[in-house]
Amino acid sequence: MRHVEIKVLVPAQEARTVFESIIHWEKYPDLAPHVHTTTVHATLPAAECSSSWELHFRSGLLRWTERDEFSLEDLTARFEQTDGDFDSFEGVWTLRQEGADVAVDFEADFDFGIPSLEGILDPIAERVIKESVAWSVTGMFPGSKLLGDANLSDVRPETAAA
Repeated sequence: MRHVEIKVLVPAQEARTVFESIIHWEKYPDLAPHVHTTTVHATLPAAECSSSWELHFRSGLLRWTERDEFSLEDLTARFEQTDGDFDSFEGVWTLRQEGADVAVDFEADFDFGIPSLEGILDPIAERVIKESVAWSVTGMFPGSKLLGDANLSDVRPETAAA
């Protein structure tokens, strides 16, 4: 199982405002070039939420449908694949107010279930997921700072290839 983490600091915003923007998955194809499509089947205020995703991956598309659980109280968005190309894929977005700024933490675990290809597929999938999260958050909130992974700050959407 591969673990992915990315942390972003969004300056001068309210955590609830950032959370409400981040969970609008339908915006992601316009913000991150790896994201081919997103389809939101149900979102807040619905009790049961879900979405489908397609990311450009290698020479094709990586597809999955996920169950989404949103907590406005805790400012968390949990997801778990219900169908798709991963053997398993789950994670959580966690937001918290830090003074005038907002800390956005994204964590996910995934497994393709193909041990012989793990050394090839996992690093590519990890990069695509990290870049998609980074470009989406920084696209929604210009001036945001990526924390803990200097390599991502050097990559620009217009020059990246999946």
